[in-house]
Parts: sequence; C-alpha cells; structure tokens
Amino acid sequence: MADSEDIMKHLIETHEANPPPNPIYYSFLVPNLRGFENAFHILEPLQVAKNASDTTDELAHPNIELAVFASATEAFSQKNLNCSVAESLQRFDQIIGKAKQAKVRIRAYISVVLGCPYEGYDVNPHRVAEIAASLLESGADEIALGDTTGMGTVPRTATLLNTMKSAGIRMEDLAMHFHDTYGQALVNTAVSLEHGIRTFDASIAGLGGCPFSPGATGNVGTEDMVYFLEGLGMDTGVDLNGLADVGEWITEELDVPNASRVGKAWLGRRKLSESQMREQGA
Repeated sequence: MADSEDIMKHLIETHEANPPPNPIYYSFLVPNLRGFENAFHILEPLQVAKNASDTTDELAHPNIELAVFASATEAFSQKNLNCSVAESLQRFDQIIGKAKQAKVRIRAYISVVLGCPYEGYDVNPHRVAEIAASLLESGADEIALGDTTGMGTVPRTATLLNTMKSAGIRMEDLAMHFHDTYGQALVNTAVSLEHGIRTFDASIAGLGGCPFSPGATGNVGTEDMVYFLEGLGMDTGVDLNGLADVGEWITEELDVPNASRVGKAWLGRRKLSESQMREQGA
C-alpha cells in the first residue's frame, strides 16, 4: 500500500502514452479517508480530462475505480483494519459518498465470507448479506465476495449466494473473489455461474495471498479461469497465449513458482509444438 500512489501515477501515464485497444479498469484499494484523498489528488485531473473528451476518445484515458474492503468477521476486521466491522462500515460510508460526488466508481470487497483464519468455517452468511446491503445502500457499485482463505466449498458457496438472493441482493451486483488454497476455486466458480454471477477475480500465475491469513495462497490463476470458462463455451475475449506469456515473465521477474496449472501446461504444450515444427523444418 505504501507505494500505491506511485503505481497509480505510472499506470495512468503509461495508459495515456499508449492507449490499449480495449477499455481497461484499474482498481486501487483505499483503506480510509486519507487514502481516498491521496488517490483523488491524482485522479482529479484525469476526471477533468475524461469529462472534456468526446466519446470517440474514451480509450485515451484509463478507467479508475477505488475499492474499500470490509470483513465478514470481527476478528479479521480487527487484524486487517484495526477496527470493528461497524466502525469500518462508517468509514466506508464517508469514502463512498465522496467517491459518488466525484463520479468515481467504487468496488467494495467483503473478506473471509466462506471461512476465517481466526473464527473458522462458520461465517454467518446472513451477516455477509447485511454487510453487502449496507455497502450497496452507501452507494457501492459492486460487491466482491472474497473467499480470502480458500476455505469455501460447494455447499457453503451455494448457501451464501442463496442467502444473498433472499436478502434482495441482485447477482449482477456481485463478483466472486476465490483464493485457491484448497483447490476449490473453480468448482466454486461453477456454483457461482449457476447462480447468475458473471464477474470473477483472478490473478495471473495464481500470484497473491494475504498476510493476515496464514497459509492462504493467491487467487485462482487467470489462465485457469479463462480456460475453464471457455471450456464451458463462454467467450472471455482473453488471449490465453498472451496470458501464459505474462505469467511466465512475471514469475521469472519475481523469482516465484508459476501456480497456474493451465499456464504451465499451455507453455509446455506450446514449446513442444515449436520444437516439433523446428524438427520438421530441419
């Protein structure tokens, strides 16, 4: 978090210098009002420029969203935010209000919705629904339900989403954020798809983790998620070859293993194919 402002500046400058062919959303966490003010100091000139641009120039400027992150349990909220759940929602109400005034999109995460490292598996889905409803009422544009520990299972994922529906929360207002610690991220994704969820977080090469959740691995690999969804006949619009290249590059840069099964398999198959073509050419 310490260098997030520098990263935001760099991404905005890079995007504007070389606009991509398709719209990109960049998301930045703001843990408190001071974090929002620091971020908006950077975003304000961008917002002015976007408002002055015509619709044909919309790719010239990046889309920035700010994110707040609540917790589904009191213990995790104290560890992660050093405050109670109720106190965090009061903070976020202010941040979301200011973001709406500034016409900045807000995404609200709820952590440990399917298992807490301090309180265990029995996270109350009704409490998660209450927190989600509170954040939506404050003006959040989207709620990301985070299985931070990767402890989620098919029955508990289904129960959580049924509870959200019963509370009147629309599935189109939800995104799922699965960590793959226990290898359940994709089966839980399938359950979420059956409930109407269409937005999923993923991480290239399965990078990530959580310092307040000992043993938790990163999000499900983006390569795995794309391969899975396209295997179901969905069009993700994502180039799996390009993803595999990025996964190989970033893991080498960070000197960490590539945790994406599909990424590693795709790279291996491609190298074999290239080797066979060279032999045929010889």
